[in-house]
Amino acid sequence: MKNIKIPKPTIKRLAMYYRCLENKKAKGMQKTSSKELAESLEIKASQIRKDLSYFGEFGKRGVGYDIDKLMDSIKTILGLNKKWNVAIVGVGNLGSAIANYTGLEKNGFIIKAAFDKNKSKVGTQISAGILVYDMDDLKKICKEKNIEIAILTVPASVAQQVTDMLVETGIKGILNFTPTTIKTPENISVEDVDFTISLKSLTYDIVSNNKDIYELAE
Repeated sequence: MKNIKIPKPTIKRLAMYYRCLENKKAKGMQKTSSKELAESLEIKASQIRKDLSYFGEFGKRGVGYDIDKLMDSIKTILGLNKKWNVAIVGVGNLGSAIANYTGLEKNGFIIKAAFDKNKSKVGTQISAGILVYDMDDLKKICKEKNIEIAILTVPASVAQQVTDMLVETGIKGILNFTPTTIKTPENISVEDVDFTISLKSLTYDIVSNNKDIYELAE
């Protein structure tokens, strides 16, 4: 891999390419091309070739990509060639929904524990084999279960406080579902997920493509 900073949108597209390749493999395909991938994902083939070029040479002109080999390469790039131990912090509706999403384990993200301050939830299971622990035991349990990634679904008002606790456990990354920015040391990666921002981006696209909506708003 070249020693350069990879744009974040490129990394996100790699995950899309991997999913697309999975679908093609499930259909019995063994080879594909940047053109076929581009048509499936409705993006430019040149963008796919550019994204992959950050990491080396894949495929041959006129021959295309070997699907299995490309999937293996992308798995290695994205760190998906290993299992990741995950904890959910905040067992509300969103935390519970995530715990019951089977796609996580399928992709190598194994939920080992959940945490909440609500005593009535402590000791219960939010999904098969996923026990809810008291927040007071967060540091101890995370170390015992070698938690590497935390999915944060707590209220925004306590997000930074809980983040500081997670930093002390030695985790490597946080998937932040709280509607606030959290601060971590440079060695801990944070990925923010905010549905409302995505929805606002979606509504912008809707109104920008529909002049009638703008006229009604005037």
